[in-house]
Amino acid sequence: QVHLVESGGGLVQAGGSTRLSCVASGSIFSINAMGWYRQAPGKQRELVAGITRFGSTNYVDSVKGRFTISRDNAKNTLYLQMNSLKPDDTAVYYCHCVATMTKSPVPFDYWGQGTQVTVSS
Repeated sequence: QVHLVESGGGLVQAGGSTRLSCVASGSIFSINAMGWYRQAPGKQRELVAGITRFGSTNYVDSVKGRFTISRDNAKNTLYLQMNSLKPDDTAVYYCHCVATMTKSPVPFDYWGQGTQVTVSS
């Protein structure tokens, strides 16, 4: 299976920046897409940013112009650069990928453990 290990997160001041990283490992045949989701208390989990195997990206409107998703295929790493942070960005952020394993032809969803990002005012 794919294992997603996140790093980053923590307490950040409003207006500040941080960078989340997610390293994928396992018997991976291909990764179709990767993304970052977040869930704030009492709210639905939402897709913050996604990137396809072709490099196409998409963002939720509330983070456009502030967040940038990228990936380093050589390092099997997904990044989320978060700038101009606001208190409303406070949430648990989850790394996600859709991947096909070498021993299975069926793509499957994989999730990281989640990391807390708290933006203070």
